[in-house]
Amino acid sequence: MRIGVIGYGTIGKRIADAVRLQEDMELVGVVKPTPDYQALAAARKGIPVYAYDEKSLRLYEEKGLPVEGTMMDLLEKIDVAIDASPGGKGAENKKLYEEKGLRQIYQGGEKSWVAEASYNSLCNHDAVIGARSLRVVSCNTTGLLRLLCSLDKYFGVEKARVTIIRRAADPRELWRGPVNTVSWKNLGPSHHEEDARTVKPGLDLIVTSIVAPTTLAHIQIHDIKLRETPGRDELIEKLASTPRILLLDTSAYRLNGTGAIIELARDLGRSRNDLPENLVLMDSIRMEHGWLRIIQVVHQESIVIPENIDAVRAMMGKKLEETLPVTDKTLGLLHGVLDAALLAKK
Repeated sequence: MRIGVIGYGTIGKRIADAVRLQEDMELVGVVKPTPDYQALAAARKGIPVYAYDEKSLRLYEEKGLPVEGTMMDLLEKIDVAIDASPGGKGAENKKLYEEKGLRQIYQGGEKSWVAEASYNSLCNHDAVIGARSLRVVSCNTTGLLRLLCSLDKYFGVEKARVTIIRRAADPRELWRGPVNTVSWKNLGPSHHEEDARTVKPGLDLIVTSIVAPTTLAHIQIHDIKLRETPGRDELIEKLASTPRILLLDTSAYRLNGTGAIIELARDLGRSRNDLPENLVLMDSIRMEHGWLRIIQVVHQESIVIPENIDAVRAMMGKKLEETLPVTDKTLGLLHGVLDAALLAKK
């Protein structure tokens, strides 16, 4: 598959790097409207950069930055457009992709109607094989669905009540901060509820979402009613066997906050401090009166990247078992209980 990534910001640049690691995909180029420091970094990596339009092209030429042409030039050369442009812009670009007969992948900032189906690898991959357009749901919804769909497979999920403590901004989003408040848009239904149901219809889910003054990650507090009542050891065993779920023994390793978790990513040598796994705080796991309590950390900048790669292979006709191990190996993802033994395997 010949891939073009439209948008080279927080998500787009990570998707581009992930595509370059896949043997069955070719990154033909990326679209970056503004010749800024991110365009410089792309040029340094040897990634072909395309301007958005003629006006954007002139800006590149004035700065002397390498540029291959405009987005319309790129669309002539690719099979799949992965749109990682700001929310709403993907819907505007959709007509261009369809005119060129391209397969399309969108991000969670777009409305669900933009694609044939919303997508999450662990929930509905095999149901959307062969689709020509898919929408990878948002970072929080991706983390939420990975956990709930896995638990539903193992024990059955009757209902879930989730509180999300959202990061206020990504680290580079200066226009959103500084933020010195805990805030909310509303205290009614969160958009994550309906977003999750676009992937898993009928899910009995209530989400409360608040915003905290941090740029590092989201925290999700799950209270889940299971049909079966497993013991704690069985829960940990099942979650440890699940791809893209990494259990952290926070007390044993002094992981006492999101800052320590991001520092761990740095020390593990993760590119851009990324942690695309669900980071389940193992100390939080407990069953009481038929309800399961789990707290997990979701790194908003990187968690959707594996799903974008799997979505391409869904379009290629590949089953989940044919894509998930390959994606996880190429991206260096871990699963299980994070300890010396797990790290020694990699």
